[in-house]
Amino acid sequence: MLSFAPLQTPAQAQTCARLMAESEPWLTLRRDYDSLLKAVQNPAREVYLALDAEEIAGLVILNMQGAFTGYIQSLCVAPTWRGKQVGAALMDFAEKRVFGQTPNVFLCVSSFNTGAQAFYLRLGYERVGTLTNYLVQGYDEILMRKSLAPLVGYQPGEA
Repeated sequence: MLSFAPLQTPAQAQTCARLMAESEPWLTLRRDYDSLLKAVQNPAREVYLALDAEEIAGLVILNMQGAFTGYIQSLCVAPTWRGKQVGAALMDFAEKRVFGQTPNVFLCVSSFNTGAQAFYLRLGYERVGTLTNYLVQGYDEILMRKSLAPLVGYQPGEA
């Protein structure tokens, strides 16, 4: 049974950075361990872990500030946990966190990551734009959104 908890220790941050650095899309996007460790430890982000006892099954990084409040910056599932609904559980957790504050969840998915695109579409996300050659030359980032209501006048729990 998975539980969800905020990232708490340097060891957890290191494990998360390693999981990401050894996985797509971060390999193709040329994100190394050090840059991912900084991303995981960014105090302006919220990082939540999917845990099975002490084992990290996956993580999600949220940005709850700025123009795209409710932005899912990263979602990563540990290799041994893939295909076991951990990604869906993390998305459900993240959406509940975001929708408790704002009516929109945003994310970007790489153009080469067709499996992730299909996953997000199944969860009700819509393509809202393309950022051409945004992170690396030759690949686009597809901006997606799931929305409960317009931003103006949104009251959590009313949608």
